[in-house]
Amino acid sequence: MNSPFHVSVISDEITQDFGRACEIVSQEFGLNYIEIRTLWNKNVMALDAKEVDDARKLLERYKLRVTDIASPLFKVDWPGAPRSQYSPQRRDSYAADFTFEQQDEVIERAIELARAFQTDRVRGFDFWRLDDQSPYRVDIDAKLADGAAKFAKANMIFLLENEPECNTATGAEAARTLHAVTAPNLMLNWDPGNAAMLGEMPFPNAYAGLPKHRIGHCHVKDTQKKADGSGFEWALMGKGVVDWVGQFRALKHDGFRYAVSLETHWHGGGTPEQSTRLCWAVMKEDLRRAGALS
Repeated sequence: MNSPFHVSVISDEITQDFGRACEIVSQEFGLNYIEIRTLWNKNVMALDAKEVDDARKLLERYKLRVTDIASPLFKVDWPGAPRSQYSPQRRDSYAADFTFEQQDEVIERAIELARAFQTDRVRGFDFWRLDDQSPYRVDIDAKLADGAAKFAKANMIFLLENEPECNTATGAEAARTLHAVTAPNLMLNWDPGNAAMLGEMPFPNAYAGLPKHRIGHCHVKDTQKKADGSGFEWALMGKGVVDWVGQFRALKHDGFRYAVSLETHWHGGGTPEQSTRLCWAVMKEDLRRAGALS
């Protein structure tokens, strides 16, 4: 496939069996890139040396490159603030269990893994969402800047994802954060589906306000309104509110040349593997319609 993007899938959206995920992404989907978050029911941060070596061998076998390390960096409560309603008992649903005090260790480990998997990008967040983040926002921005500086010393990019359960959730909030934290290696992991979960129209509205040169990664999934009108839920690609053809076309026009990574989330296909297969079929067609895949 020919694309200006690094077209990818997050492996654990297919299966925890990393070998099977690599086989599907490479042999069935025909892709050259994969994103890693949890493998073999372990968070990527917790892989031991043998598991890292095993994963690298699988990547080599299937001729796959890693887009980024999808770490749980800064997906913890902000100290001194009221406990977030989004803060789970296990702190993160992707087999991660790190405290605020351990975040520097998370950065160091993420850098090690990025080097091992030959990528220069690490994904992170900006703490579980507060009802009122304004008293803490300056300090949160400073923590992001400090994290970006640590990654810069390793010549790496810190990808901040807009996440509905964290303090930077929407496109508007992402634009604010990027304006406040000017480190050039702090880039946005733009997730239109996440932005839509809070009622924002991600494209073209929210996208229009983003600094395009600081978008360094894009997660691909879709969102629809619940039947009872109480909010939003994940949807089969093409059945939700995100205009992915328009978004892909705009990214191509604006010079984006990084990863667009399918993060299925929708479970309506019966199994994660089949759900991802159905979403990939739509994503592939949307990329073609946008002139971003041939």
